[in-house]
Amino acid sequence: MRLPIPAGDEILFVSLGGVGNIGMNCALYGHAGRWILVDLGIMFGDETTPGIEVIVPDTSVAEAVRDQLDAIVITHAHEDHIGAVPYLWPELGVPIHVTPFSAAFLRRKLQDEGTEDEAPIVEHKPGERFAVGPFELEYLPLAHSIPEPNALVLRTAAGTVFHTGDWKLDSGPVVGEPVDERIFRRLGDEGVAAMVCDSTNATIDGASGSEADLLESLTDLIASRSSRVAFACFASNVARLDTVARAAETNGRSVSLVGRSLKRMNDIARQCGYLADIPSFVSEQHSGYLPPSSLVLICTGSQGEPRAALARIASGFHPHVSLEGGDTLVFSSRTIPGNERAVAKLQNQFLRMGVQIVTSRDAFVHVSGHPGRDELRRMYGWIRPKAAIPVHGEFHHLRAHAELARGCGVDTVAEIEDGILLRIAQGGVEQLGDIRVGRLGLDGGRLVRLDSEHVQARRRLSKQGLVAASVLLNGRGSALAEPRVSSQGIVAEDEVAGLASELAARSSYALERLPPLQRRDDNMVEKAIRTAIRRHVREHYGRRPLVEVHVMRLDEG
Repeated sequence: MRLPIPAGDEILFVSLGGVGNIGMNCALYGHAGRWILVDLGIMFGDETTPGIEVIVPDTSVAEAVRDQLDAIVITHAHEDHIGAVPYLWPELGVPIHVTPFSAAFLRRKLQDEGTEDEAPIVEHKPGERFAVGPFELEYLPLAHSIPEPNALVLRTAAGTVFHTGDWKLDSGPVVGEPVDERIFRRLGDEGVAAMVCDSTNATIDGASGSEADLLESLTDLIASRSSRVAFACFASNVARLDTVARAAETNGRSVSLVGRSLKRMNDIARQCGYLADIPSFVSEQHSGYLPPSSLVLICTGSQGEPRAALARIASGFHPHVSLEGGDTLVFSSRTIPGNERAVAKLQNQFLRMGVQIVTSRDAFVHVSGHPGRDELRRMYGWIRPKAAIPVHGEFHHLRAHAELARGCGVDTVAEIEDGILLRIAQGGVEQLGDIRVGRLGLDGGRLVRLDSEHVQARRRLSKQGLVAASVLLNGRGSALAEPRVSSQGIVAEDEVAGLASELAARSSYALERLPPLQRRDDNMVEKAIRTAIRRHVREHYGRRPLVEVHVMRLDEG
C-alpha cells in the first residue's frame, strides 16, 4: 500500500529499517499531512551480498511523498543511524537536523561524497526544542558509546511520542553528562502516547555498566603485560578512546591510533571539545620506533572487517604496524550478530602468530552502550507510556522487549517489523497495513535493490558456481566442432577437465536431440544446452550453477 495522508488527530509511524535486524535504522513519522524521517543508517554486507559492503534502506516510499517531507532528524552519529545520508539525501533533498557532534561527523561524510555544500544541515544543542512542520521536537540527552546521543520527543496535537534512539543509563559516562532522571519523569508526567525504544540488550539481565568502571580494569590489564597491548574497538566509541588513553598514560605508555576512521573520529571529537585533556596520539608511522613495552595501539576492525586495520595487521600487509608473539590484543567491543565467523577467523590468525587474545569472556574489558533489562524497566517507570513499540533489534530481542514492557504495565505493545504502518492516537495504537520496504546495496558507485536480478545472479554465482559453454554451428544447425565448456566454483581444480568433458558430451547430445528446425534457432539451442548442463550438474554434483551458453554460426557458403 502507499502511504496515506496523515490526519491531524493521529501520528503515523512506519519503520523502513532496523526492526528485525541490527543496523540500518530509519523511521518515518507522519502528522497533519506532513512527514519526517528519524535517522537514516546503514548496515554492512556479508557473504550473502557478494560485492556489496554497504546496505541502506529503500526510502522510495518517503521519496514518493517528498513534497510533504519536511526533514531528516538524526539522533546520533553512529553509522547505523546516520551513514546512509550521503547516499540517499540527493533523492530526499530536505534539511538535516543534528546536534553539533553529529553535524561535524556528517559534514566529513558529505565532503567525501562531494555534497557538503548542497545538504542543508541545521544544528541544535542537546535539550533544545525546535519545530519541524506540525511537529514540536526536542532532543533529550542520554548516554551511549558516542558523544551527544539523544532521544527525540515528538510533540503533536495528537499526542507525544518518545523515540529513544540508542541509549543506556550511565552515572559515569566519561564523555558527556550523566542522565538526568528528572527530565524523563517530567516527560512522563506530561503523558506519552507511545515509546519507540531500543531493544538490543532486552535479553540481558541487569544494567549495561558504566564506562567509568572500565578505567581501573584496563589500567591493571595494561600493567600486567610486558609487550605491546592493542585494543580493538569501534572507531565511534570516543569514551573508550578516552578510557584506554588514560589507562595507558597511567602505565607510562604512548597511544597510537591505527585506522583511518579512528583518526577521523579523533579529529572530530577534538574539534567539538571532547578528548581535550588527552595527550596527542602517536602516528602509525612513528609507533614502530617505540619499545613494545611503552606502546598501546587502538585499532579498527573489531568486527573482522576485511579492509580494516586489524585484518591488514593479521595478514602482514599493514605498512607501519605489526603484532607478534608476546603481544596482547584486547577486543574491547561486542560482536554484532552475524559477524561471529569473521571475528573468530581474525582471532585465530592472531593466535597462530602467538598473540594473546583477551575478550569480555576473559576480563572486564567492555561495557555495552545499550540498556539492559533493569535500565529498560527504569525508563518505563519514568515515561509510563500508553503504548510500547520495540525497535532496533533482531526478533528475539524484540520479543523479549515486548514481554518486559507488558510486565511494566504498558497497556498496548505493538510487535512489528519493518514496513508495518501504525496509527498512534488518543484511542491507542493500531496496525493499518503493510508498506513496501526493502534494502538497497551500494554496488560500485550506484544503489541497486538487493532483490534485483543481477544481485541474485551474483549471489548464486558465489554459492553455486558458473558454467560457460560455446558451440559452433553452421546455418542448418549442425555442429562444426565439439562444444567448449569451462566451469568455476563447482569442483576441485583437478576435476575441472573431467567435468568439462562430461558437459561437452551432454551439450552435444542435447543439440542432436533438437529437431532440425529448432537447431536453426539460437534461442532454442541455448535453452536446450543450458537445461542439459543444469540437470547434469544438479544430479551429479548437487549444484545449481549459473549457465551461460554462446552460440556462434559460421557461413559455409
